[in-house]
Amino acid sequence: MQRLDKVLANMGFGSRKEVKKLIKCGAVEIDDAVVTGAEIKVDPEKQAIKVNGSVISYRKYVYLMMNKPKGVITATEDTRSTTVLDLIDEEHLNFSPSPVGRLDKDTEGLLILTNDGGMNHGLTSPRKNIDKVYLAEVAGRVSMKDVELFRKGITLKDGYKALPADLEILEEAAISRVNITVREGKYHQVKRMFEAVDKKVVYLKRLSMGNLNLDEALMPGEYRELTDQEVERLRSLI
Repeated sequence: MQRLDKVLANMGFGSRKEVKKLIKCGAVEIDDAVVTGAEIKVDPEKQAIKVNGSVISYRKYVYLMMNKPKGVITATEDTRSTTVLDLIDEEHLNFSPSPVGRLDKDTEGLLILTNDGGMNHGLTSPRKNIDKVYLAEVAGRVSMKDVELFRKGITLKDGYKALPADLEILEEAAISRVNITVREGKYHQVKRMFEAVDKKVVYLKRLSMGNLNLDEALMPGEYRELTDQEVERLRSLI
């Protein structure tokens, strides 16, 4: 059971304050009876809720794909920096979504946000070893020797041995371009792996997570809801 004003706010009918006004003016019915108390508890999955005479279709969860831009932190709130939630519209903020995993402040690309705690936990669980693919630009020539070292599982400078990673050289130059697939999400994972072979990541963008690819139509800072098919594909990973 949930408060009526919270249910309607989650469904995009306005802020909690706006929803309370909507209820008070008699625009809301529960099982064909007009209600005027915002604090009334309802079961939106079993009871019929009407707003202005139209039955609303309730949903519990929201699933979002964002192309995270540089300079934005992966957090739900921060007093000094812009967070990914600052880029979300109110209609989706009402669901209280959280980032699935983290991207560094200067890293771009695919970020999933959801209020589905089970999915969030499943996708970030170390036991799942879900592939995450990044495009990286690296100061220094990345060679086949590096490919082999990453494939075996490189030891970071703090002594931690990372899981095997796939390194694909796209361009070998003073600034090399590579795709790297990792299966864990340690702090500054990709950057630290290249530091272990005396190279420096100068640009990083996440392209995919498991079987979900970044929608390249999304400009940095833009987001969209996942399709039902995309959500089901993610569920298959957990």
